[in-house]
Amino acid sequence: MGKIVLEGLEFYAFHGCMDEEQNIGGRYIVDVELHFDIAKSAVSDNLADTINYSEAYRVIRHEMDKPSKLIEHVAGRILKSLMAEFGALNGAVIKLMKINPPVGGKIQSASIVTEKWRGK
Repeated sequence: MGKIVLEGLEFYAFHGCMDEEQNIGGRYIVDVELHFDIAKSAVSDNLADTINYSEAYRVIRHEMDKPSKLIEHVAGRILKSLMAEFGALNGAVIKLMKINPPVGGKIQSASIVTEKWRGK
């Protein structure tokens, strides 16, 4: 077993409950862990035997481009899409950070961390 970790994927997106967030948008950072059996790709050195992280980025980008009110909803969609796209994926962990959320005070980010596993 092993995992590919993608860290610091940056997006400008339109998520939030406030009108300004939906109209003006904001910055988001996504970290993702893609858990799968790396035994075959560790020997074969063949892209077809692993999770192509360029394709994983494409899936994440697609979901980040769809406006939502809650970052929980966005993270859930990302997980669902990754699991559907990659049959070899045993599970995934997503951390989605909203940078400088409008909370009425100084805050660096608000985050959601969620995971999904096959058969659970």
